[in-house]
Amino acid sequence: MAREQIAPTKSNLIRVKERLQTALEGYDLLEQKREILVMELMRRVEQVKIIGRDLDARVATAYPALKRMLIVVGRERADRLSRDIHYGFELREKTISAAGMRLPGLEVLLPRMELKYSPANSFAECDETVVEFFELLKVLTELAAVRTIAWRLARELRKTQRRVNALEKMVIPGARETRAYIEAALEEKERDAFFSAKMLKTKAGRK
Repeated sequence: MAREQIAPTKSNLIRVKERLQTALEGYDLLEQKREILVMELMRRVEQVKIIGRDLDARVATAYPALKRMLIVVGRERADRLSRDIHYGFELREKTISAAGMRLPGLEVLLPRMELKYSPANSFAECDETVVEFFELLKVLTELAAVRTIAWRLARELRKTQRRVNALEKMVIPGARETRAYIEAALEEKERDAFFSAKMLKTKAGRK
């Protein structure tokens, strides 16, 4: 890493040492943050896997229920029953605490489950299908919320890793090289001054 192009003076040496100390402290803090983010991200990824298995299980029961309903009720009648059925869903962001940070997350507000058709037109298969897909929707929204957190953590981890790399590979080596250069130059000046003073003293003694 190339050193800074600055004059080898004591004042510059002090400033370089201060910058180096600040960079080292920042590196330690960022490294701790990176480790926390990695652990939290791994935990969220494991949650995604668990919820994903729940989702597979729900899909395995919901779509067969839909198929049974279509066989019993018929596609045309099922289509007529569904035309006037509307549910309202609300999506909004909320702040979530993760890895010591407050991250924007996703919250899905599900409507209350209710039957939208008259009892005269009701079939047990219709009720079963509604229940199954509401449960499926709950799992989907939970999965979306956890994935959103995991995505935010991954993005923050990438940013932190870039800063760690910049300090480790550029800022800290550059400051160390600059410090070493200034210290060597100042030592050389001190030696020159010492020998110059000694020579003057020798000449004065001869006179």
